[in-house]
Parts: sequence; structure tokens; C-alpha cells
Amino acid sequence: MSEDGWREFVSGEGVDDWVVLHGGPTAVFRTASLQDAARLAVAVSGVSGLTPRTILTAASDRLTVKLTREMWGTEREHLEVARAISAVAREHAAVSDPSAVQEVQVAVAAKPDAIDLPFWRAVLGYAPLHDDNGLDPLGQGSTVWMQDLDPSKPLRHAMHLDVSLSGAQIETRLAEALAAGGRIVDDSGAPAQWVLADRSGNKVCLVAWPDGARPASSTAGG
Repeated sequence: MSEDGWREFVSGEGVDDWVVLHGGPTAVFRTASLQDAARLAVAVSGVSGLTPRTILTAASDRLTVKLTREMWGTEREHLEVARAISAVAREHAAVSDPSAVQEVQVAVAAKPDAIDLPFWRAVLGYAPLHDDNGLDPLGQGSTVWMQDLDPSKPLRHAMHLDVSLSGAQIETRLAEALAAGGRIVDDSGAPAQWVLADRSGNKVCLVAWPDGARPASSTAGG
């Protein structure tokens, strides 16, 4: 895996419609109706350079386009593909909405001898992409990622959510979560990530990486 692809995409010109999340370059284009979103999907499907990992999701007021299933799969060629898709969207009077771009990931942390990824893949009907994750074949559900549990923690396993957002949106989402009763558990990784908890102590990580911030010394995920 290489960082060159997503780094070049993040710093590239002409891709303001796009956000690089954990799942790679993603854009949301607002439309007037489901029918308009479907027509736009057909037009986008004709763009040269799309791969089998490209996902188009049409909804009543938008088309979401994911170029890859992971940021590490981002290649330099995706820059031209993204620009071409944006041009098609403009031709169809669809307006990009980077604030609507997000990805939710379920992170299951466990001691090495308690990692049980085969179970999660089987029970969810997910497919592997790498040795530490499972992906929804339809591209609709959350990614499941297995990570090593901090040896200093007394638990043998734990689960939390990662919410991957653009750097431009994360502080707004943070403020909304705090106003809704959440609390900050760890801000040592800010502005790349904040670890929050609800009143019962259930954790969630707001992550603005790689799009809007460099990661802390550790990989995203609380």
C-alpha cells in the first residue's frame, strides 16, 4: 500500500467536489429527484477509468460516488476520473455537497488471541479486502475493521464507531455532538481525530483523516 495516491488526490486541483475518507475519494451530488439521480448515475457510469470497486448510490435527492473501497487504493488516475465525473454532474445540474460526505466504520479492538474477524465477516455476509477488515459487497453498510487493543487496557475486547469526515466538517460535527450531550474522552489527536463518548461511556471517534488533517502518531481509532 502506498500513500502517494491519496496524498496527490488531496492536494490536487479541480477536485473540490471530493473528500478523501477512509474508504477513498467520495462525492455527493445533490439532485432534484430520484429520477435525476438515476439519470446522473447512468451518465457517470460511462466515464472512462471507473473500476469494479466504484460504487454509485442513488437516493431521492442525491447521487453518492465512491471511486474505491479504501483510501490506500487511490491512484493518480483517480484525479482525472473525479474531474470527469464532476464535469458530468455539472452538465446534469447536480450540485456537489461535501458536507454530506461521510463514512461510518465499526472498529472491533481485541487482544491478538481474541481477534475474531472470520465471525464478523460470516455473520454480516461481508467480503475481505485486507487481513484486518470486512466490506459490505453492496457498498451500503459500514466497514468492519479489527484493530489490536491497547495492551494497557484491562479489557480483552472492545467496540466503537469511527466516523470519517472531511476536515472542513469535523469541528461542526464535534460541536453538534457535544451539544447533544456527548463528552470528549481524548483530544490528543486533534485536529485529526477526537474520541467522544455518550453518557453511558460508549465511544465514537470523529476522524478527519486523511482529507483534512494529518493523523496523530497512532492510527485513527480510539
